[in-house]
Amino acid sequence: MEKAQVTEEPRQGAEIAVWLGAVSVGCWLCCPFWALVSCVALPAGLAGLVRCVIEHRAGGGRARAVAGGVLSLLGTAAAVAYLAYLATHPELPVQG
Repeated sequence: MEKAQVTEEPRQGAEIAVWLGAVSVGCWLCCPFWALVSCVALPAGLAGLVRCVIEHRAGGGRARAVAGGVLSLLGTAAAVAYLAYLATHPELPVQG
């Protein structure tokens, strides 16, 4: 039987989840153009959530994967909430 080799993939993947989560939250804090931010934060947050689930199941870097998942969830929830707000308020100049 062969021994399983330890790779750096789980650690790097957890870092990717954290980076994607940080991007999805950081965009909201740094850019005042929220209509544009939601177009970046939503895909980054969803990708961070998927990467978090993959890394959590792989078992490597669970704390980082969970932190990335929480950040991604916050960024995604903010994007969805803002897009829902825009959809329910047609009088806003964003929808011009």
